[in-house]
Amino acid sequence: MQPVLRLLTPIPTIGIVPLAILWFGLGESSKEFVIALGVFVPVWMNSHAGLSTTPVDYLEAARCLGARRTQVLFGIVLPEAVPDIASGLRIGAAMSFVLIVVAEMTGTTAGIGYRIYQAQLYSQADRLIFCLIVLGVLGALCDLVISSATRPFTRWAIEER
Repeated sequence: MQPVLRLLTPIPTIGIVPLAILWFGLGESSKEFVIALGVFVPVWMNSHAGLSTTPVDYLEAARCLGARRTQVLFGIVLPEAVPDIASGLRIGAAMSFVLIVVAEMTGTTAGIGYRIYQAQLYSQADRLIFCLIVLGVLGALCDLVISSATRPFTRWAIEER
């Protein structure tokens, strides 16, 4: 899986929009494909990093104490990885807002991306700014929801400021 991700990572997801339109048409399917593909890579990379960086000492200590594989997974590996998984989800959510705007700017007649494109096309700075503010508020709310939902699982993690 890693070699495939190494190939996908440098490709800008925005560049896949025309391909998605060719494959899926101008409907919702092409937007969903672009968002799913664009969000998958950062979420996978963070999740993989979190799961693979569990300290070996913890794993060895659990084995020495007779822990079963499921106990190691749910008691050590997952709690150790949850902050990275949550971080990947937050990055993925932010990326999804960028991608939905780009997907809606090309070949649709609805959505906030379409409205931003129309405002730019007709030099309507007030509408453009309003749409950007709406995107910012929605993005911040989405990030707040993910942060609040993952906080009980990451309470022990120290957040650097």
